Amino acid sequence: MLAMAMKHTSFLQYLLLLLLLTTLASCDDQFLFSGFTKSSLNLDGCAIVTNGGLLDLTNGSATLSGHAFYPNPLHFRESPDGKVRSFSVNVVFSIFNTYPDLSADGMAFFIAPTKNFSDARAGKYFGLLDEKNNGDPSNQLFMVELDTYKNDEFQDINDNHVGININSVHSLKSNSSGFFEDDSRAFMHLTLNGNKGTQLWIGALHRSM
Repeated sequence: MLAMAMKHTSFLQYLLLLLLLTTLASCDDQFLFSGFTKSSLNLDGCAIVTNGGLLDLTNGSATLSGHAFYPNPLHFRESPDGKVRSFSVNVVFSIFNTYPDLSADGMAFFIAPTKNFSDARAGKYFGLLDEKNNGDPSNQLFMVELDTYKNDEFQDINDNHVGININSVHSLKSNSSGFFEDDSRAFMHLTLNGNKGTQLWIGALHRSM
């Protein structure tokens, strides 16, 4: 199941998804949303599609989470060596701060075998996990977090980072948010909750030997 989730703990942030483009080479599926009014996404929690066709994952309420799920299951076929084939996702998002000097939590792109996250906790658990199942291999959860709050108990590196997570809110790999300039290849830092549209690309590439 392909989806986006927002973790939210205070009246500080809300998020709008402007465009979602996904290519799943593992199952030969491609889809493009240039607006969400007729997208048939499955929404829960406080997620809504606005009158302007944007996907809003939060409504400013404390300790609530919102999810947006692609409506149909995606079947990731395995290659002969047992590895899942390539996939990629492009999404344009904005995280808006009500109070510029404060920061709440971020959001996540995730792939999971279920749409039922009724027992998950908001805030530091992204609306996807809780104290009991955090780290449980049976979650079968892949997550890319855009984290705008530093949780020391999860060894977050700072309050503005991207992390790769498997079945847990502890990131296997994380790095400060940013991008590389095309010409100089210099790393440019990027503020995730900077109140402006930002493009995110997520990809997994399998190369046959």
